[in-house]
Amino acid sequence: MTPTPTETPPRSERTEFRVEVVEVVDGDTLEVEYADGETETVRLLGVDTPEVHTDTDPAEWSGIPDTEAGRAHLRDWGHKASEYARTELERGEEVRVVVDSEADRRGSYGRLLAYVYDDGDLFNLALLRQGYARMYDTEFAERSRFADAGATARANDVGVWGFEGATRTRTATATATPTPTPTATPAGPSDAGGDDPAAALAITEVHADADGNDHENLNDEYLVLENTGDEALDLSGWEVRDEADHSYRFPAGFTLDPGQRVTLYTGSGEDTGTELYWESGRAVWNNGGDTIYVYDDRGTLRIERSYS
Repeated sequence: MTPTPTETPPRSERTEFRVEVVEVVDGDTLEVEYADGETETVRLLGVDTPEVHTDTDPAEWSGIPDTEAGRAHLRDWGHKASEYARTELERGEEVRVVVDSEADRRGSYGRLLAYVYDDGDLFNLALLRQGYARMYDTEFAERSRFADAGATARANDVGVWGFEGATRTRTATATATPTPTPTATPAGPSDAGGDDPAAALAITEVHADADGNDHENLNDEYLVLENTGDEALDLSGWEVRDEADHSYRFPAGFTLDPGQRVTLYTGSGEDTGTELYWESGRAVWNNGGDTIYVYDDRGTLRIERSYS
């Protein structure tokens, strides 16, 4: 007998979609098109960028004064956030939209509230890290992670938070701006010292130029990291990022023993104690030069290495 095909649930019951970007409205809002041709307005969940079509209330942005200078600063960064979104989420590009079961599905204007993933990278989170947005104070599953990213950006005067003359209490643990201007230094062991065991983590090899087409040979693009210290390092929740803020998070429970190396491949595979896979859909590391940032599970910058 011919089996009865499984019916696709109605869109209102699904939590994940592949869609095409139609237009970026502003830094936190975009129009998308489903496979059937229907369009939808998506409001990025958990983040808020300064307005470009109306005024932004400085009271919502800690440290930005309610003055004409403060409002002009927010307007300027609203436009910058929109341009950043248009650069990262290009018209016609396919992205993944995910609804959070712990949050409202739609906002007060009927827009779909969702996370947007661009080649595996969470764009909502990138807005916070790059200083284009503040965390929107609602309930959602990624709230803690978003709060940490926003606090780190504020503490380091990243993006919109870099208003001249602003004063605020610095509570984040980060020691450097997430997107500092890179300096040309060869890949190698970290210069960090002291008694902190995490300072022993080093990048010992960067293989950015894969054989042939980088995007078609992702596992020939990789980094090698080594624990050069005398104690085991728990890398659970640590992150590796590039200048474009593509990020990889180490799996929970991953430990690097003294003298042990791990190779982080850009492509796909089965993780082991010595091999990890980014699961990226395209090449990450620029052949002509890039900067590698490694952050611990508290958002503290541990390694910054540039190569050319």
